[in-house]
Amino acid sequence: MAKLKVTQVKSTIKRLKKQKLTIEALGLGRPNYVNILPDNPQTRGMINVVKHLVKVEEISE
Repeated sequence: MAKLKVTQVKSTIKRLKKQKLTIEALGLGRPNYVNILPDNPQTRGMINVVKHLVKVEEISE
């Protein structure tokens, strides 16, 4: 199953509460934090909400 490497590249200061909560749900919290997540529609939807704050790379295992 494919996985996604999600890296936070921008801060959540002065962002909407929904975006802050989404970053927290993705397991991030500050710039340069990284988390490996499963590639599924739920994760893709959360990434779409904060696409301007994160960088996403596909990892195949």
